[in-house]
Amino acid sequence: MSRRRRSVMSEELKYELAKDLGFYDTVQKEGWGGIRAKDAGNMVKRAIQMAEQAAANGMNRP
Repeated sequence: MSRRRRSVMSEELKYELAKDLGFYDTVQKEGWGGIRAKDAGNMVKRAIQMAEQAAANGMNRP
């Protein structure tokens, strides 16, 4: 029984993060399996930072 994981991040966001973090070329050449675990971790950290900033900005609105 194989379970398929549902992606939490959109493909668009993942590509944006890969570009920002400097490993977009690797993703283009090798796919997501070609990135290092450290790069994947940095992607998650950056996505969390972006979500926290968005939440903080939303709370400051009247």
